[in-house]
Parts: sequence; C-alpha cells; structure tokens
Amino acid sequence: MSENELAPIDFLINRDDFRDCRFVPGSATHPLEPGQVLFRVDRFALTSNNITYAAAGDLLNYWGFFPGPDRWGRIPAMGFGDVIDSRNEEVQVGTRCFGFFPMSRHLIVDAKPNGSGIVDTVAHRASQAPVYRTYNYTTADALYSQDREDQIMLLRGLFMTSFLVDDLFDDEDFYGAESSIITSASSKTSIALGFLLKRRARGPVIGLTSERNRDFVTGLGCYDEVITYDQLSSLPSERPAVMIDMAGNGEVVAAIHERLRDQLKYSCAVGGTHWESKPKPDDLPGPQPEFFFAPARIVKRSEDWGGAGLQERLGSAWSDFLEFSDQWLSVSRHHGPEALERVYLDVLTGRIDPSDGHVISL
Repeated sequence: MSENELAPIDFLINRDDFRDCRFVPGSATHPLEPGQVLFRVDRFALTSNNITYAAAGDLLNYWGFFPGPDRWGRIPAMGFGDVIDSRNEEVQVGTRCFGFFPMSRHLIVDAKPNGSGIVDTVAHRASQAPVYRTYNYTTADALYSQDREDQIMLLRGLFMTSFLVDDLFDDEDFYGAESSIITSASSKTSIALGFLLKRRARGPVIGLTSERNRDFVTGLGCYDEVITYDQLSSLPSERPAVMIDMAGNGEVVAAIHERLRDQLKYSCAVGGTHWESKPKPDDLPGPQPEFFFAPARIVKRSEDWGGAGLQERLGSAWSDFLEFSDQWLSVSRHHGPEALERVYLDVLTGRIDPSDGHVISL
C-alpha cells in the first residue's frame, strides 16, 4: 500500500445540505497521547440508517461522535477497525473491534479497556450512551463470526433497535393493539422489525412502502399486508393498531393518524429515511408520537435480565434473522473515496436497490 493510500482522510457532509460532501486530509495520527490507541478503519456499512443519523444529528448529537469543522460533520457508521498503534498497556496492536467508526481511514480513541472491549472516554463523547462509544473485541463477542462480518456491519446495529422495539411492544402488551403498521418497509431496520413482529404473531404486520419497492417488500414474506403510500386510504381502520415510523415523513404520519384516530394505540418514531419530507403537524389525532431511544431500553433490559441475559435473548433472535437475511440480502463491497461518495449519494437519494447491502473500505 502506498504512502498516499495510508494518508489520513475524512469524508465530510455539509450539515445544512446533505448532498454537499467532500474529502479532506484527516488529522495527524501520531504521536499518540498516553492511553490512546489508533484504529485503522477497515471497512464500514452504508445504509439508510446512516441517513437517519444525519437527519437526527443535531437532535440526538450524532454529529458529536466525530466532530468536523464549522458546519461540516462526519456521519457515524457501523464497522470494523484494527489497532495499528497503542500507548495503552491493555490494548495490543492487532486487536480487531466492532463499533461506530467515522467514514475515515483512521480513528484515535482515549481507550478505557474492559473485558469485552474499549470505551472511548474522549471528552466530547462523554455525554453519549456507552453503547455508542464502545468498541467490542471480536475475540470476546458472542455474536461475532468472521464469515458474517458484512452482515454484522449492515444489520446488527439496526437489528438491535428492532429487537428492542419488538420487546417494548411485548412488554406493554402491544398497547392493546391487534395489528402493527411499519413505514419505510423496504429499509433494513423495518425488515428486521417486520421479521420479529411476524414471528411474535400478535396480529397482522402491515408494511408501507413506495410503488417502486412494492414487489421487493411483498416478496420478503415478513409482512402480512403491503400498502403503498398512495393507497393509505385503504389502510384497515377497524382494528386497533400500533405504528412504527421509520420514514420520518410528516405527511405519511399525519395520514395514518387521520385514518386510524383513536384506533391508533401507540405511535413510535424511530427513523428518518424520508429526510427531505415535511415535519409532522403538532395537532395530530390519536396518541402523540413518542421517540424511541434504544440506549435507554438497553439499560432497562440489562437491569432486568443482566447483561448476559440480554445477550442470550438477542443472540437467539439474531441467529434466526441472519438466516432470513440470506434469502434477500446481496452484499456489494466498494473501495476508495470515489466509491464512497457515489454510494453515499445513491443511498441519500434513494437510488439503491433495497436488497443491496453496501460495504465500504477507504
């Protein structure tokens, strides 16, 4: 590998115009301060989930993971990195970890090791949930499999979110509902939730999608009904339902609330794949949408079940979902800055096939 290829580089997004992106030289990687480790970012996944991180970046401080200059930012991505330098006696060069990395070639962390991984204690991340700043050792990760690394990057983080939403509904007896409505049904987070809800069998699972993705969503088999956005007037309103909004499309949310009114028992906001849509009105009929914050649910279930109990339940469901994903997920690997920019813009503007999973290496 040439010196130019090894040079630090960062992919920056204009926080006021997500289409405006650029590559800049990264920060110096040497010398490290005592306690720090240097990761070479091996590769990371790029999905519509990353667009949600950008859309909610100011609200939930996703831009604070890896700050950029002025109004430029680095979107977090799930990936794998290898320690290539260490000034921490507890972390050896060659250690491989899974976690949130920037879309960059390198990352320096202020490492606080524990038995299962490294927690980044850098000051600007101190307020973030530990799950967001932990880098799990692959050697101590019960969910890790070397031949499943692509699926882990693409699906594991979003599957955790869906697993926790499904668990919330079960814990609350589905708020008295008899069906579930999921927007952005072609997104991988929605597919994971549809899979889990279908398996739980608490009434029909309805997926909402575009006409373009209707055949794909129908063919998945994890939705009992598939309805396109221009057919919302046909959405069943005779039975109580919960809604899980992955799209963040205010007009769609409003239409569902208007259609179901008191029959909508719970409205859950999770994602923002429709990042350019209008915000939802403030005076919606039915329940007010509640934002789902996965880290808080992780804390609750870790207290209820213990860390090992949560991992056991998650691991069983994850294994089943991986087998299901083999039926529809097609992984594409890309290399270099030009490929990253191209794939990012395709994901941003919805030009990708929902069955594709894109993995990037710089």
